[in-house]
This record gives sequence, structure tokens and C-alpha cells, in this order.
Amino acid sequence: MSVTSRYKGAWEGFWREATGEPGSVFWDAEPALTVGLHLALFEPHMAEPGLAMLDLGCGHGTQTLFLADRYPRVAGVDLAAAAIEHAKRLDPLGQIRFQQLDASDKEAVRGLHAELGDAQVYMRGVLHQCEPADRQPLVDAIAVLVGERGRAFVVELSEGARPVLMDLAQGPAGPPPKLAPIFAHGIAPGVLPDAQVAGLFSSAGLTVLARGELPLSTAEFDASGTRIELPSKWLVVGRSS
Repeated sequence: MSVTSRYKGAWEGFWREATGEPGSVFWDAEPALTVGLHLALFEPHMAEPGLAMLDLGCGHGTQTLFLADRYPRVAGVDLAAAAIEHAKRLDPLGQIRFQQLDASDKEAVRGLHAELGDAQVYMRGVLHQCEPADRQPLVDAIAVLVGERGRAFVVELSEGARPVLMDLAQGPAGPPPKLAPIFAHGIAPGVLPDAQVAGLFSSAGLTVLARGELPLSTAEFDASGTRIELPSKWLVVGRSS
């Protein structure tokens, strides 16, 4: 199975038009406000912190670069080849393994696991942007990538984020500049019930080891100059010990 050509085409179009500069897209807030906060929640649950770290849905790689400053082996994958091109430009020394990958492609995922071994997986805001039929295959891929020893940290917008986004999109002046391209390319976030997320991981054979809520910072600001934050939920998942 692989994602639909429409979905992949939407992301390719989005990333071809993006500049690729850190902070240039809606969700790409400074790493200290995003992955930096998430690592404090994730690291205590890493049974083997020496495993490779994989940024799944890495986009143009800003957060991946932050990870590479803290872990010896870091990889970043994204559905869109255009995103990977941006990411490689941000990493001229080639310290990170960036590659295009359709995470719903079972053979491709098995191949990546064969090369990396069991990995720690970081994934932020990918499930809610997937088409519903692609969500379980994506979670199944995470189960393959973490294997027996790895853990995954997953952050998803909660149900309460959608009305916030809709209000922003439908404001008198239209959506904020960094939000507008998402809607223009037809990749607006879908409805992902909060209760459904843990069930997807359970179906993939993974156990929820920790969970919580944390506002998700974006790279956009409202008319008053306040940074836009969206309600989100996070999980740490892995095999039961």
C-alpha cells in the first residue's frame, strides 16, 4: 500500500513553493519551543538511548538538525522529495541521513529498519494530516521502525485545535500568511478523535508508556503579536517490557 497520488502531490506542491528556511512554514517554530521540550518528556523512556534517532515526517529538517546536535546517529524521512531537498541544503556537511520515504510502503519501511536497526522515532503532527486510510499503515510502520528496543514520541493536535485553525482561516483578513499555503494546497488538518490515537498504536502491537498534553507552538503570530499555539496531546509508545 502507498499513499494516494493526490495526497503526495499536495505535499510536493507545498514544499516546492516553500522557501525551506527555518521558521518559514506554519508548524516550524524554533526547536527550543518544540522538539527541545519534547525530548525532556521522551528521553526518560528511552530504554536504549544509543539507538538511531529517526525524525519521521521531517519536512525541511529544522527539528532534525536539533536532534543531530544531541544524538550520534540521526535520520530524517519525509513523503515529499521537495522537502528532503530543502533539508539537505540545511545540512551541507551531510551529518544527517535524509531520504524520501512513503511510510505506508511496507517494503520501504522494512528496508529502512534493516539499515538503521531498532530506532527511536520522533513524529510531530503527521497523523492528523494523513488521510484516514493511511493512519493505521503509518502507525504500523512506526511499530516496525522501533522494533523491540526503540520507543516513539508522537505529538498530535488534539480535537480542540481544529476550531482554532478554522477561526484563523476564516478571519476577516483571511488566514495568516504561514497558514494560507496549507489550505491552498488542500492539506488542511483532518479530524482525528483524541480517543482514536492510542487505539491505532495498540492495533500495531505497541503500548502507551506515557502520555500528556502540551500546547504546540507554531511559527505564526496573531494580529496582536502573540505566538499562535495549538492544543496537542503526546504519547510515548513502545513494546511492553
